[in-house]
Amino acid sequence: MQNFNEKVNFIWKIAELLRGPYKPEKYGDVILPMAVLRRFDSLLEPTKEKVIEKAQTTDIEMILNKEAGYEFSNKSKFGFNNLIDDPDNIRANFEAYLKGFSANIREIMENFEFEAEIKKLEENNLLYLLVKEFSDIDLHPQVVSNQEMGYIFEELIRRFSENAEAGDHYTPREVIELMTNIIFNNLEDELTKPGSIFTVGDFAAGTGGMLSVATNYIKEMNPEAQVEVFGQELNPQSYAICKSDILIKGQKSKNIVKGNSFTNDGHKNLKTRFALMNPPFGVDWKKDKNYIEKEVNDLGFDGRFGAGTPRTSDGSLLFLEHMVSKMSQDEKGSRMAIIFNGSPLFTGDAGSGESEIRRWIIENDLLEGIIALPTDLFYNTGIATYIWVLTNRKNEDILKGPVRKGKIQLVDASNFYHKMRKSLGSKRKEIGKSDIEEISKIYGAFEENENCKIFDNKEFGYLKVTIERPLQLNFQLNEERIENIYAENTFSKLYDEETKEELELKQEKKTIKKKELSKLEKLYEGKKLQDEIVARLKENISDELYKNKEEFEKVLDDILDDLDLKKSLFKSITFGLSKRDDSADYNYKGKKKEADSTLRDTETIPLSVDVEDYNIDTDEHIKKEKKNILEYVETEVAPHVKEFWIDHKKTKIGYEIPFTRYFYKYEELRPFKDIMGEIEELEKEIQVEIKKVLG
Repeated sequence: MQNFNEKVNFIWKIAELLRGPYKPEKYGDVILPMAVLRRFDSLLEPTKEKVIEKAQTTDIEMILNKEAGYEFSNKSKFGFNNLIDDPDNIRANFEAYLKGFSANIREIMENFEFEAEIKKLEENNLLYLLVKEFSDIDLHPQVVSNQEMGYIFEELIRRFSENAEAGDHYTPREVIELMTNIIFNNLEDELTKPGSIFTVGDFAAGTGGMLSVATNYIKEMNPEAQVEVFGQELNPQSYAICKSDILIKGQKSKNIVKGNSFTNDGHKNLKTRFALMNPPFGVDWKKDKNYIEKEVNDLGFDGRFGAGTPRTSDGSLLFLEHMVSKMSQDEKGSRMAIIFNGSPLFTGDAGSGESEIRRWIIENDLLEGIIALPTDLFYNTGIATYIWVLTNRKNEDILKGPVRKGKIQLVDASNFYHKMRKSLGSKRKEIGKSDIEEISKIYGAFEENENCKIFDNKEFGYLKVTIERPLQLNFQLNEERIENIYAENTFSKLYDEETKEELELKQEKKTIKKKELSKLEKLYEGKKLQDEIVARLKENISDELYKNKEEFEKVLDDILDDLDLKKSLFKSITFGLSKRDDSADYNYKGKKKEADSTLRDTETIPLSVDVEDYNIDTDEHIKKEKKNILEYVETEVAPHVKEFWIDHKKTKIGYEIPFTRYFYKYEELRPFKDIMGEIEELEKEIQVEIKKVLG
């Protein structure tokens, strides 16, 4: 890795030549495309003369590419070795050099938007200097391997983008290596099979690190295996680096697509055997909402997001649904891994989009396991992160090893790390080779221990049951309660003082519209009605207390009868004159007791208490499950509440994964006596120091 650091530092020194005309965060706009160009140039240099000669007779790129020995070529007479021979014409020669590339390389440069920088570089006398400096470094794959070049690009991006949003750009390679180990766990027989073909996807690909590591893993296991990778990336710069890497490796560059995975799926109908992803944490998808909701409404489960949509402030679970939509449905199925922060584990109550997505994943037995990673592992954030492992073939026949069907494995790997001697941004810890091996071993063994817990799928599901209690009110006509009716919504809406004053001002200035004039007249009528109602109530003030609603409503109706009040307004006045009273009669709606919304509560019942078949729409299930729920609630609620009932129509099924709860270790508090003893000792030491200061 020393060689890697030397090359990074060399390129970084070149970047510092830009200081002044460029701010440090803008260095990447120049240095990254220059590094890509130098790498292409190193590859094409041995066949340069042959391509130039061939270009005299043909302009067909396919032929020139074949002459170059790659899926790309450059037909210009220039390269880094001779551009430095003519400093006076560096810009014209350099632009001719760029135009000489095949279309696929020009497209990569367009995504870097590099041509816009050439003029600025020349005006500041930097273009020739940069070309000269880069000509002194050899980036040929025989000198700098693809893996090492990936490290170099990613370290440069980290330095250029230290203030980037958390989770953007790329994932530490040791995390990718762990993810790769996990998704290929127990698949040695398949990986080493002669003539095997594997497809690997990453639909938030960044610079392509995950695709590279997965490919290397398979090739090390089986050099003859054919690996086809697919990626999509929104950031143009990262996309350009990823596509460059794919081209250099001789893979299909058309499989790397630029664009928003949510609104422009670049791999429609694609199914992959494996996939790895690290989408941005907490990405806002408000701007994509209309497109996504249209897909949900039009296609439902035939589309990608049929299970549900999370809140617009965090689209993490949308990436999960998108990834799962790429699962192969053949006999081997797919195995995939995705990195999340803690939010997708538990955000969202029963019935919410997040809960419904978790429910769909778990009830379809797609979630194989979750691994908690150490904090301070990523370059742009120190928060807790988790690897979710998913498969649609969770059984012994296809996946050799332990039987995982109907089970979810949780692994706490938060303590498997080594502290770094020097931090890199927010990254203060790293997972070493030994840590990766140990975590992979724990995951593969599928045996419970202090770092591993195994649960049935239904362990993470629950019913959220609504507990209602009866509404009991007394009623009275007195000054205090009459004032209370102004706080009732329907009554208060009859008249709004502020709105009236605004409209009167417009009327005075003669700017009031016909519609507004009508509204003003309505407010006058509302005020008049309010005053009339209050006046009549005050005329009938009494000490008599009514404990029956129907009885009081008859009295109130006699007082207000000729006003011809709407039902909602009459109800509002009645409620304003009421007070809760446990000794009062029940309120009824028809023949049913009315529920008191202020006393409404909910009870969470784990599905593990044998209510997993609860379905409010299926009569045959209702009787059995109502009985199970009632028995549970009787035990939990009845000792604390005099009377209650369950509103089964409001019951919702929820799913959450309270990961930390399962690995919580109680630490006994120190005795109070010991703590006070320490405080007394500290106080004595402080007194001694104070005396020294005061002399």
